[in-house]
Amino acid sequence: MATVPKSLLNGRVVLMQADIEFGTLQFLDAVRKRSWRPVVGLRSNRTLKDGRCLKDLYRHDKRGLQVYLKGMDYPLTVSWFWLKQADGKRELRFVASTYPYSGAYLVQLGRKRWAIEGFFKTAKHRFGLHCFGQGTTLGVYRWLILSLIAYLLAHWIDQ
Repeated sequence: MATVPKSLLNGRVVLMQADIEFGTLQFLDAVRKRSWRPVVGLRSNRTLKDGRCLKDLYRHDKRGLQVYLKGMDYPLTVSWFWLKQADGKRELRFVASTYPYSGAYLVQLGRKRWAIEGFFKTAKHRFGLHCFGQGTTLGVYRWLILSLIAYLLAHWIDQ
């Protein structure tokens, strides 16, 4: 985050989408200090200040609820959705932001993030990018193509 050029920001609202591994208090604090808006996945067993788990919200509360995680002094807006797996089963996913987005919009952002994740997993395994090194000519070409595709996708979404 510290290496993002200021010229890219130019008064834009920065949405930082991240995976479950980045749903830590330290990460959320760092993104929030930059006045960016994190949208992160959260594990269903994360504990709230009142002792409940996130999964308890699914059946009893509405999407877009503002909650406080244990050890956090600012609210998170939380929503959830069912993600369809490759084997046809569904998995409950939680998505949260420090910005008070609506529950429906958070679900939309969460689904987009998982679509991007799915694309990169497919790209890695279909094109052998999961086992290449940049020490070979072929590896460098693969890396350049993947970087170009990532740039084009990001530019397309920005437009």
